[in-house]
Amino acid sequence: MGTDPFQLFEEWFAEARTSEPGEPNAMALATADSDGRPSVRIVLMKAHDPDGFVFYTNQRSRKGEELAHNPRAALLFHWKSLRRQVRIEGKVSIVSCDEADAYFASRSRDSQLGAWASDQSWPLASRAEFEKRYEDMKAKFEGMDVPRPPHWGGFRVVPETIEFWTDRPHRLHERRLFKRGADGWSEGLLYP
Repeated sequence: MGTDPFQLFEEWFAEARTSEPGEPNAMALATADSDGRPSVRIVLMKAHDPDGFVFYTNQRSRKGEELAHNPRAALLFHWKSLRRQVRIEGKVSIVSCDEADAYFASRSRDSQLGAWASDQSWPLASRAEFEKRYEDMKAKFEGMDVPRPPHWGGFRVVPETIEFWTDRPHRLHERRLFKRGADGWSEGLLYP
């Protein structure tokens, strides 16, 4: 068995991109507030490398607030077509402004305007109110590039553990666990 979990992730992710319907970069993101109350939702991974797994969001959203108070998270990729999962746990850092600006510029204009119009995760009186805010942003940025909102950016989950789970008949699954230590990654197995 090798000891480079990022190479293994890239191999699995390449297979998922060809076989998984929908969005193979969809991952469950689990966070917890300062009192330890957990919360989970699906987000899209937008970048990955040995430094970590990146997603973008409104930093004043529930997940953004939770990560500000408790900068640790867990991720789960579930590729049903491949009968595989990847679980990742680690510390979270904020991506650089340059990275956030570059990704924001790559988004569709409508998505950029939506980032300005939405107070993500906060109470909304009516759908009409949100649609009006969206139209107001459309008018505000008419004929110009839409800049990244100051409250919108990216988070990088820096893995401390990565588990690769493969479905096997009779629930005799294979679980490979990689742990980051001072000298790099070590690999072991877990009972199914």
